[in-house]
Amino acid sequence: MLATSLSSYQDYFETGEGDNKIPHYDYPDVWTAFAKDSLMNVFLYAAIALVVVLVVVGIFVSLKKPESMKNFMRTALGFACGFAVAVIAAMLSLEFFDMYENGYVFDLVLWPSVACVAVVVLGIAAIYISSLFTKKAFRLTSAICGGLAAAAFVALFVCLAVYFASGDATANNGVEISVSESVVLYVCAAVLIAAIAVCAVLFDRGNKRGFDSKSISYAAVCIAMSFALSYIAPIHMPQGGSVTIASLLPLMLYSFMFGTKKGAVAGAVYGLLQIIQDPWIIHPAQLLLDYPIAFAGIGLAGMFAHTKKLEKLPQLQFALGAIVASVFRFAAHLLSGVFAFSAYAPDVDAWIYSLGYNGTYVFPDIAIAIAAGVIVLSSPAFVKQLRKFSAQKKSVPAAVEAQPVSETALPESPAQEASVQPAESVPAAPAADKKE
Repeated sequence: MLATSLSSYQDYFETGEGDNKIPHYDYPDVWTAFAKDSLMNVFLYAAIALVVVLVVVGIFVSLKKPESMKNFMRTALGFACGFAVAVIAAMLSLEFFDMYENGYVFDLVLWPSVACVAVVVLGIAAIYISSLFTKKAFRLTSAICGGLAAAAFVALFVCLAVYFASGDATANNGVEISVSESVVLYVCAAVLIAAIAVCAVLFDRGNKRGFDSKSISYAAVCIAMSFALSYIAPIHMPQGGSVTIASLLPLMLYSFMFGTKKGAVAGAVYGLLQIIQDPWIIHPAQLLLDYPIAFAGIGLAGMFAHTKKLEKLPQLQFALGAIVASVFRFAAHLLSGVFAFSAYAPDVDAWIYSLGYNGTYVFPDIAIAIAAGVIVLSSPAFVKQLRKFSAQKKSVPAAVEAQPVSETALPESPAQEASVQPAESVPAAPAADKKE
């Protein structure tokens, strides 16, 4: 009965007067489209209500009992994670149903994408669990999971190449990419990958802290929260892309806390998840540009988090990094639009079309995330918690490590004292005179 009433629901009109009004339904759309739109609105208001409640309670705790702020933030994070899981489970299920009903599922592309994401997610979980044991187990698990993830990504790339070479991409999307455009797409993808990698390493060179259990767990939490918020999108574009309610903020804050290297990796993982949520795939290099590369660029948002001159202005540190990160994301979408989606703009120059199309949703989406981040970082208590995570582990200079032990240093044990003391040296002072 429920499936029948929801099936292909579009809208209804009423006949009769007063209490005798009877609803009538039209059925040109599938029921999942209605369910997705309705749940999105429900989750939107639920998210707003949750944020308001947590902010009000947080302000009250910080004023009346500041020593409990840490426990409150853990509780708030737990509520946020639970909400994110509920959103992801509901919306992702409906997304799959919707793709099936509309004929958008292509087994050669979808299931390898799902397998790749599953390998990455399960690998992160395995690495986190192994980090709770020995360093050897952590390194071994990281190597195995990294190899499996690389193999899954290569398999996905091969499937995409077969899908593109078969001509199905042209038939399904109504586009045709020339050989020259294909070469340019690969070159653009390679250049942006190199640029993001260089920036990530350059602005995080003082951070010697590798992936550990804390950074991995927070990466998973921030990716999940961003993915959940990406479903709350009031504006959707016809060829992919949307304006969301600060969905990129958790990823940006993660980069601000743990550095640009980890931020870029977390962003790339998030981009892989986006392939399942909003799949517009017409070329392997286009997939790289629109998904992992674009959101790996968002992972550079923390590039100014350790700039000493701006240490007292965390809002400015965040805003500057977020702007640079948005430039990388926009560049990836812009190049993809010019060389992969130019067929959608037959009467307009490809560059103008891509600028207009991608600028319509990228800049508002980034602006919302930056505004929300500046507001959040205006809280001294929140900034204090972030600084605890962003404290960098400095390496010991080689000159200091190589410096010989001072001759006046006390021996570590009586045995060492006896072994290094010359035969004609002055006898050691009585034990009672020694300083502990």
